[in-house]
Amino acid sequence: MIPRYARPEMVAIWSPEEKFRIWFEIEAHALTAMADLGIVPKEAAEVVWEKGGAATFDIARIDEIEREVKHDVIAFLTHLAEIVGPEARFVHQGMTSSDVLDTCLSVQLARASDLLLADLDRLLAALKRRALEHKVTPTIGRSHGIHAEPTTFGLKLASAYAEFARARERLIAARAEIATCAISGAVGTFANIDPRVEEYVAEKMGLTPEPVSTQVIPRDRHAAYFAALAVIASSVERLATEIRHLQRTEVLEAEEYFSPGQKGSSAMPHKRNPVLSENLTGLARMVRAYALPAMENVALWHERDISHSSVERMIGPDATVTLDFALARLAGVVDKLVVYPERMRENLDRLSGLHNSQRVMLALTQAGASREDAYAMVQRHAMKTWERGADFLAELKSDPQVTEMIPVSKLEEMFDLDYHFKHVDTVFARVFGES
Repeated sequence: MIPRYARPEMVAIWSPEEKFRIWFEIEAHALTAMADLGIVPKEAAEVVWEKGGAATFDIARIDEIEREVKHDVIAFLTHLAEIVGPEARFVHQGMTSSDVLDTCLSVQLARASDLLLADLDRLLAALKRRALEHKVTPTIGRSHGIHAEPTTFGLKLASAYAEFARARERLIAARAEIATCAISGAVGTFANIDPRVEEYVAEKMGLTPEPVSTQVIPRDRHAAYFAALAVIASSVERLATEIRHLQRTEVLEAEEYFSPGQKGSSAMPHKRNPVLSENLTGLARMVRAYALPAMENVALWHERDISHSSVERMIGPDATVTLDFALARLAGVVDKLVVYPERMRENLDRLSGLHNSQRVMLALTQAGASREDAYAMVQRHAMKTWERGADFLAELKSDPQVTEMIPVSKLEEMFDLDYHFKHVDTVFARVFGES
């Protein structure tokens, strides 16, 4: 977790203070449930809640104990006993360390998901606003990086909106899958703890009971969660890459906002670089990188081992903190993106109407030409435009073979730009639910 790419609210979820507070709540809720079942004295649960609930856990003291006992949960429980007193002997009865660690991780990932969902909502709002703003702003569509047929800049943004709407649904599903609680004791048999304790803790912590835990929550859940984050990161990179391409000097159809006083290069004062989008590309690579170790964590030995532990201590904070920062940054880039409709139109017209080649070819087939002959006729004139800068429409109009099948007046109609946008409203209605 690097402060440069971190935001305070997400960082706080992974702080030692918050972790130990969650550990305490898990232990205290379990104790309350055991007291309600008559397993431990109710007075003991009350004292633990009173003294532990008001305490500020001493992280340095917990670290000191851990250096001796070489066990983080025991170190915490020892410190808690120092705070609570004799009643602490009832804490953690029938539980194992993974009950605390895994349930805490579930709480942290669920809370991180809520922040990420809010990030996605802000990004979606920015994309929708800009898509509606440029709903009918003409621009050239490109395949393989080469001019293809016209589209609108609004449709480009609507595509991104739809993609991040899918990302939101995936994250909702991933949150539900990860938000489980395990308070099942050693090897997950409930031999020394009542399953009703787990149910109580799950309810209090906003989780659902894990149907079967082998002492740990199955790591396929975590693998699916981090995979969902990785896909979201890939969507971040896709949009960032589009912006980077559009900002290239030779294209310059859109660019990141360049603030007063900003400098683009230590050497070249003229530079305005897509640094935010480039940064997003790099951050997306990091989030995707965390998915693989999460998948490798699935195969633990027998009922448990701790090969997953060191991995999750890193990827849990790093993946969520990094994606949180990236989504917030991308929302800002979209919100302030500078768009140049005139340059879009200039680029669209650079190839003298070649983007109408398919329409002409189809008209020739409808007039009786075979597809092969129609393709050859159109391509012959398209290549003159491509190689020598000839006017595509003029070339077609000068070809008797073409005009014999399509009157000149009809050819001219085929170069109407609005033809390409007749179904934009339909697409927007599908994406945004508006007519």
